[in-house]
Formats: sequence, C-alpha cells, structure tokens
Amino acid sequence: MGIVEEAHNVKVLGSGSRFIVLAHGFGTDQSVWKHLVPHLLDEFRVILYDNMGAGTTNPDYFDFERYSTLEGYAYDLLAILEELRVDSCIFVGHSVSAMIGTVASISRPDLFNKIILISASPRYLNDRDYFGGFEQEDLDQLFDAMASNYKSWCSGFAPMAVGGDMESVAVQEFSRTLFNMRPDIALSVLQTIFKSDMRQILCMVTVPCHIIQSMKDLAVPVVVAEYLHQHVGSESIVEVMSTEGHLPQLSSPDVVVPVILKHIRHDIAA
Repeated sequence: MGIVEEAHNVKVLGSGSRFIVLAHGFGTDQSVWKHLVPHLLDEFRVILYDNMGAGTTNPDYFDFERYSTLEGYAYDLLAILEELRVDSCIFVGHSVSAMIGTVASISRPDLFNKIILISASPRYLNDRDYFGGFEQEDLDQLFDAMASNYKSWCSGFAPMAVGGDMESVAVQEFSRTLFNMRPDIALSVLQTIFKSDMRQILCMVTVPCHIIQSMKDLAVPVVVAEYLHQHVGSESIVEVMSTEGHLPQLSSPDVVVPVILKHIRHDIAA
C-alpha cells in the first residue's frame, strides 16, 4: 500500500471490471456509504477513502494551508487515482466531495466517466443574484459556537443536518463521526467549505453530472441543485428526492440507494 493510500485509509472492494469512487462529505468518513456498498460489489471495484481531517485520519497529516481551499482535496483525489492506476471511474461525491470531484475533473477529465453529486453546493453564502441559503452572520454564529464548545455544538448540529431526532440511528452515527474530528480541524474544514465559491469554474466542467438532492436540506436549498444543472458546462440531470436532510444516504437509504444505483447504471439520455 502506498503512502497516499495509507494516509487516506483507502479500501478497494468488489470484483467488477469498472472502478467507482465513493467520497464522503464534512463530518463523516467512508462508513457513510455502508448502505450503498453491498449493492456495488458484484458490478464494480469500489474505491473508498477518507478525506484528510476526518476523525479516522491522522491529524498530524492535516496541513491547514493545503486544505484551506478545495483544490488541496482535489489533488489528494487525483493522487489516490494515480496510485491505484485508475484510468477511468464513476465518481460519487457527497456534499463538499461532490465539488472536490468536480474540481479534479476539470484538470483530468479523462479519469472521470461521470460525476454523481449528492447534496452539493458551489456556494453556501447568499449573493446578489444567488441564493445559497446562508448569510455571513449565520456562519459567524456557527463558527463561534464550534470554537466555544465543540461537543455541545455537535449535539445540536447533528440532528439539524441529518433531519431527525437525537434517538435516530443516522443522527447517532453522524454525531459519532463528527465528534471524532479534532475540533480545530473541524472548524478549519467547515470554514473552508463555507467560504468556497466554485460558481466560476462550473462552466469548465466537461464530464456528465448527475445531481441528486433532498427536497428539504438545512445546508443546500433545492434551488442550488437547479443552479448547478443550469451552469455546469457538461450535460447534466437533476433528481430531487422526497427525502429530508443533508445525509440522505445515511438517513433514508431505502429511498436513496435505488436512486444512486439508477444514476450509476444509466447515462443521461441523449
């Protein structure tokens, strides 16, 4: 196993001939895909990895400067694909990883057959002609709460993000992975995500994009999915599911897994 693979806890599972990469979002790790993975093993070689900064990675490897932009994560993704000698893959990215995959695909479109974006946003802050869902004041309060008492913040944020009560298995699971992150790293990662603005690069995307979104999501309004659809340079399709929450693959797998499988197996109709 190479250095990059080891640092990112890379696992390659399954016996298929084609590669599929599953990339998690903020506050989770590769375990967020546990309901999807069993459905892919006969058809694909499934690549799972953890973003640097996840609670499962070594915090000593987290370079605050490198990961102050999404490009740092995109370089990691490309390094993983190179180390595994992947020449083409289907990329499934959740939340920030959807945008990370999009960034990576601009520099190496040959490596990506299609990108499936789940709960993705190119910008979270509202702008003059753009509704991202957040005002700067909202984010300042969020960051202050994280910095003052991380454990308490996790307890409040997890049910809001997942869209369920504290007793639900999905909320408990997200709380666990969220709390596994080192607090200063979690704050830095979330600040990077919330200050990112990828709107200008969307027109440079050439890989087909399948955009999947919950009907109700604390972090991403439905209009953002439509914005992505209208502004990516490649062919794209949007599916809004009847689910609630920012982690539907964890909280509503019965609905979400069949939708993801459909988009994996079927290309956008000409």
